[in-house]
Amino acid sequence: MRYHPHTPEDVRAMLDVIGQKSVSDLFRSIPAPLRLQRPLKVPPALDEISLFGELGRMAARNVVSHPPFIGAGSYPHHVPPTVDQLLLRGEFFTAYTPYQPEIGQGTLQALFEWQTFVCLLTGLDVSNASLYDGATATAEAALMATRVTDRTKVVVSEAIHPAYRATLATYLASTGDEIVTVPFGADGRTDLAALARAAEGAAAVIIGWPNALGVIDALPEAAALAKAAGALTVAVTAEAASLGLLQAPGALGADVAVGSFQSFGNPMGFGGPAPGFFSIRQEFLRQLPGRVCGATVDKHGRRGFVLTLSTREQHIRREKATSNICTNAGLCALAATMHLSLLGRKGLTDLALLNHERLRLLQAELGKVGVTPVFTGPVFNEQAFDVGDAEAVVARLAKRGFAAGLPLSRWFPDHPRARGALLCVATELHTPELIKLFAQAVKP
Repeated sequence: MRYHPHTPEDVRAMLDVIGQKSVSDLFRSIPAPLRLQRPLKVPPALDEISLFGELGRMAARNVVSHPPFIGAGSYPHHVPPTVDQLLLRGEFFTAYTPYQPEIGQGTLQALFEWQTFVCLLTGLDVSNASLYDGATATAEAALMATRVTDRTKVVVSEAIHPAYRATLATYLASTGDEIVTVPFGADGRTDLAALARAAEGAAAVIIGWPNALGVIDALPEAAALAKAAGALTVAVTAEAASLGLLQAPGALGADVAVGSFQSFGNPMGFGGPAPGFFSIRQEFLRQLPGRVCGATVDKHGRRGFVLTLSTREQHIRREKATSNICTNAGLCALAATMHLSLLGRKGLTDLALLNHERLRLLQAELGKVGVTPVFTGPVFNEQAFDVGDAEAVVARLAKRGFAAGLPLSRWFPDHPRARGALLCVATELHTPELIKLFAQAVKP
């Protein structure tokens, strides 16, 4: 099977037009030590039948007999078949960026509805039309805070997902901004005393809601400390189903709410893709990254949808751009919007309550076999349990068809509370029978 459309004759003709001898000449501006001097180490091309066979063998290695007990930033939830059926309609599936509103009304309206859902769930005034994922949304929030406050220090809780913190560090590596990491305590919540010291002179305080340990962090207290120091509070939510039960971060003092809506309409997919959300208070509208879809009326008084604000490099001068984010996670955001539309207000609350109940059942069943939580803070549907040798438990349960959880020592190799800690999630997909079976399998 051929994966490139150009014949050698096509390539030669194009090179002749631009006056180059070879394709490698196009990369002369890249220093030689950085250029690959050998062919890529990939196997030979396969015909279509052989390729499908190989993909099938690879897929057969996945654990599919049970929903995973791994959450850790990507969560197993039921996606109604209606979502996939609607999502594959050509009008949605082939749409890209709605630059021409007169022919992009469906896409624009869908993004407008997405923004509405984000604002409802976060308790804030304005949302953009989505970002790539929760990690980039977190980094963009930090950059926005430095612009708003004209400060160069960002304070982040250690209990924020490590991948989010790594992305933040990558973003800020070239800006000269300082990142101060605040530790978490024995309850799994951010150390407020350390946070109070670090917040002085900060542009932003970034805290989880819930955090990456599954713990419902001290957001109201952190927001009060940040406000006293003149910093913005950024609430980060990776498990968006929690927003059906927890109070909205905006109501608790957060100025910015970011994270992932993967929990709605988007299967886990080996960690992605998933839509990132970003919402703010009205006063920061002109500093919002990405773009905003708005509703208006035409000259005949008919309602329509347009790109109201798009302060990015493609549209305005680079020095006035708020971000170099060049597009949004449109199809993933649409899937989440469809799922939320199907759930409705009561359905979302019921889903969140069911998730919390399943975690309580997991706590009870693991308690029966002598396995206890690591942290004492309140939780939603995810918790770390002390199983002794977490890596050994994961390996042992994998042979029985269980994806048992995440050993926290992978994230925090030097943290004493991470030793033996296994981070597990329980959602609506984990039946009581499965939870009991899992607990028995974990038993030392």
